[in-house]
Amino acid sequence: MTRATVIDYMKNLGQQARTASAQMAKSDPGQKNRALLAIAAAVVDLQESLLVANAADLAAGQAKGLSAALLDRLELTPARIAAMVVGLEQVAALPDPIGSISELDYRPSGIQVGKMRVPLGVIGIIYESRPNVTIEAASLCLKSGNAVILRGGSEAIQSNAALALCIQQGLCASGLPETAVQVVATTDRAAVHQLITMPEYVDVIVPRGGKGLIARISADARVPVIKHLDGNCHVYIDVDADPGKAVPIALNAKTRRYGVCNALETLLLETTQATLLLPELKRQFDAKGVELRGCAQTLAIIDCTLASEEDWGTEYLAPILAIKVVADVNAAIEHINRYGSHHTDSIVTENYSTGRRFLREVDSASVMINASTAFADGFEYGLGAEIGISTDKIHARGPVGLIGLTSQKYIVLGDGQIRES
Repeated sequence: MTRATVIDYMKNLGQQARTASAQMAKSDPGQKNRALLAIAAAVVDLQESLLVANAADLAAGQAKGLSAALLDRLELTPARIAAMVVGLEQVAALPDPIGSISELDYRPSGIQVGKMRVPLGVIGIIYESRPNVTIEAASLCLKSGNAVILRGGSEAIQSNAALALCIQQGLCASGLPETAVQVVATTDRAAVHQLITMPEYVDVIVPRGGKGLIARISADARVPVIKHLDGNCHVYIDVDADPGKAVPIALNAKTRRYGVCNALETLLLETTQATLLLPELKRQFDAKGVELRGCAQTLAIIDCTLASEEDWGTEYLAPILAIKVVADVNAAIEHINRYGSHHTDSIVTENYSTGRRFLREVDSASVMINASTAFADGFEYGLGAEIGISTDKIHARGPVGLIGLTSQKYIVLGDGQIRES
């Protein structure tokens, strides 16, 4: 496509999405749930074609030299396809937020003032690698009464096209407009620029991908953005930690999957715990092939590479872990708030007061006690799925599920009241 053709193409998608959003806002919960279950059925029916399309994307990605972490994010396995189906069913089972009324109170004038939850309208989602985002995003946008334009990465173009077919089948079966979910068919980067600069058609942008992509979109967008730039997550092993909990938590947080935003990137240990636990942690991380980069105190206990100042602020998305020995919880909180990305941070401790203080003072979207950072996920939080994890402090923070894709408007219930002054 020429640039002019791309602009026309994206404007057409925007116009169709705006029209569809008006229909979606009026759709009833039963119709939306039928669409989600019909999409789930289509995913099951078309699983073989999904795997074939994904295999083609994986082969192309390997030929292009994509990293192992990116290839892992790109891959669709039968288990991941089954998880998509479960996610769709869970979203269908969630209470429908649209139209719910809260905070309804009488005022001295006799009127009642409250808030009603409403869709955002049209959502544009830009993401890389993970084709399952196509299903997760579509399900949440549909359930919350929104229309959505999905722009996946070029590396997943065939997988996303196959998933789009499943979505279209489900929408058609339920009677919802097929243009309520549109997958951008071109890999031309001009499509992204057009999508983020169409406030007349798009109400909010959600970018999912690397730090560079999200920073560029945030800088260029003329549409509000729900974002997180990176996931530099921490686990702090406190002086009062139970070693039987600390080692498995640190190992799971780092090695469950490397290429995800909730993976552990910096491990902090109180001084006595470092002496006690680092040799065993090194043994287990070595067995997993994880490269360790530690502070000078860490190097005095185990053999590893000396960490640089840059390491403390790096999201590796790879089998690399930074390790720092700190004096106490005060130093841990200071380090996290200075170098972290406000995504997810966890403390391992049996001290109730220390844990509560960590919850209060760590400035992150998710803060945990005695749990792996891998739990920072919409599926695990009971949201059914998530559209992304926001580290912003306005509108939505943390895993963005149904509620994060809605807004509220004030409603007033009267019985003939007029304002006298």
